[in-house]
Amino acid sequence: MSRFDGKVAIVTGAASGIGKEIARSFAHEGAHVAIADLNKSAAEKAAAELESARGSAVAIEMDVADEAQVQRGVDEVARKFGRIDILVSNAGIQIVKPVHEFPFADWKRLLAIHLDGAFLTTRACLQYMYTQKSGSIVYIGSVHSKEASRLKAPYVTAKHGLLGLARVVAKEGAEYNVRANVVCPGYVRTPLVDKQIPEQARTLGITEKQVIKDVMLKDTVDGVFTTTGDVAQAVLYFAGFPTNALTGQSLVVSHGWCME
Repeated sequence: MSRFDGKVAIVTGAASGIGKEIARSFAHEGAHVAIADLNKSAAEKAAAELESARGSAVAIEMDVADEAQVQRGVDEVARKFGRIDILVSNAGIQIVKPVHEFPFADWKRLLAIHLDGAFLTTRACLQYMYTQKSGSIVYIGSVHSKEASRLKAPYVTAKHGLLGLARVVAKEGAEYNVRANVVCPGYVRTPLVDKQIPEQARTLGITEKQVIKDVMLKDTVDGVFTTTGDVAQAVLYFAGFPTNALTGQSLVVSHGWCME
């Protein structure tokens, strides 16, 4: 019997990258997985891939910054599977510019997806978790939940904010046996990171190879990117932990870039 047999997990931003690997890992261990993503066709394709691998999955179109759409999507998952056991708040974007040049509209958009999205999906899922007296919420933070880098003011701000949200949810959720945690990856070679490489090269006036070696991976112990599988295993560890002993805690997954 697998750890998550019969459990129901919602993973946001799960049509690609880290979210897709997290969804695949839950399905592999017996969970029913809702792939919630802004891109409906990509979510449907990812769900079909899991189904073809004998997993149980459903695609949910969801803009995590849209209150009505979040509630509608979470309600749909609960109707289909009868419960919600796990939320992985993973959806995110990246925009890189120095603070003095950062457009306010971009600042608000990034915070809306990362922070408003985490809040709205959490609130919608807690309605079900509190009723059933169990649940686990895992936020995908970043090493930037602990550290800062140039050009990423709203991203760093948002990822720091997830630590605060998780700690409050851990305090409030304890009486309902609901846990909250944050997984904080280093650089993972996803489309989001690939997009940043030429952007940072242009902004910093260096080569793309230098961005990878001297900016992204310079403080790791081995010069290696964190993998989506590394992140997924950390998420499953928190989601499957049997007691409240680790609630409110965060775990850095970064090849030694950030150590606590």
